[in-house]
This record gives sequence, C-alpha cells and structure tokens, in this order.
Amino acid sequence: MKETLGISIEGLSKRYGSGDTAVDALKDVNMTVAPGEVVGLIGPSGSGKSTLLKCLGAVIEPSGGRMTLGDDTIYDHGWKIRDLRALRRDRIGFIFQAPYLIPFLDVTDNVALLPMLAGRANGAARQRAQELLEALDVGHRARAQPSELSGGEQQRVAIARALANQPPVMLADEPTAPLDSQRALAVVRILNDMARQYQTAIIVVTHDEKIIPTFRRIYHIRDGRTYEEAGEGRALD
Repeated sequence: MKETLGISIEGLSKRYGSGDTAVDALKDVNMTVAPGEVVGLIGPSGSGKSTLLKCLGAVIEPSGGRMTLGDDTIYDHGWKIRDLRALRRDRIGFIFQAPYLIPFLDVTDNVALLPMLAGRANGAARQRAQELLEALDVGHRARAQPSELSGGEQQRVAIARALANQPPVMLADEPTAPLDSQRALAVVRILNDMARQYQTAIIVVTHDEKIIPTFRRIYHIRDGRTYEEAGEGRALD
C-alpha cells in the first residue's frame, strides 16, 4: 500500500491509573506530519513528550483518540494493527539520544540487522545498509566496530539503521543532545535530506536550542496538550 499521509493524530489521550489517583499525561493531542517533513516537538520536563513518543511508536497504548500511519488507521480507541512488533520494526524508525549500536557487530551488520529480521535476504540487507552508509558519508566505516567511531559517526550509523526498512515515520528523541553545535546541525541537515529523499515523516523531540530555529513547524506540548506554531525554518546550508 502506498504511503501518502505521513502520520496524523486526532484527539489522542493517555491516562495513567484510575479514580482519584488518575493522571492525564495526554489530553486531546492533535498533530500531522507530511511525508518528507521534519517537525520539532518541544516542551518542559513532565509535559507529555515521552508519553506521546511512546504512543506514536506503539510502545504504550493510548487511552483514546486516533492515529493514522500512511493510509492505515493503526489506532482508533484501540489498536487496529494485530502485530505491533512488526509495525515498530517495519514502519517506524527510532533514533535515540544515545546511538545504542550493538557493540559486537560491525557498522554494516548494525544497519542490516533490522531488514534481515524483517525477512530480507542477507545480501539485499547488506546492500541496503551500504547504500545508506554511503548516503550518510560513513560508507568508509562500514567494517568498523562501534567503539572505533566518533560520536557523530555513531549517530549517523544510528540514522542509517532507523532508515533501513524505509519506514514512513521516524521518531527522534533528543538526537543531538550529546553533540556540539557543528555536529548537531549536521545531524539535522541529514534528517532533512533523508526526509526528502525517502519521503519519511520525522518528529524530533528536543530541548536543544541550537536546532530549534531550523524547524519550519513546531509543536509545543504543555500539560499534555499540543500547540502548533510556525518555526523559523532557518537554512542549514
């Protein structure tokens, strides 16, 4: 099925507990991200960013609302997808603050592992990994171990891994937090390039003041609700 809609969230809510001790972590959250678009998600600690990301990534179940991925409704007051593990593996890419590369696998195997788990032949998975590594300017490190890479190189490999199964959506959780200004902006440039090239809808959760001016659209989250505003869209060149 052709992905045409990126990701859309309507009236999403998440409640922890019940009765007098219930906590509404998300309340009527609405968000859309188009294919090829990178948007920022910002807010103070405890505002609901992590809960929203976990709902988007099908890690925890919302309490209500609707989520659409591409042309498919994946949640509508209940999961509409039977195999959530396959959904996460095949259709949602994850980038974290730390790269979390597997230390005993080389760079190519770190990137090729997900396509292999999805059933792609080893040769095809490795070819896909090499193409992504070349696109991210770390092709020359294909046989290196993660411990031999710089922090910036490790994050590029993590981005390649997130793109390995060509997911329509990528969720990036503080991907530039450990990086200096130059490397942080390089990562944002890569995310924008990859979004356009692969028509991936990317959501970046960040506190990083260095990269916030680069977003064309920003969602603020406060007290479990989202508020959209136009960003500066500062050029990265």
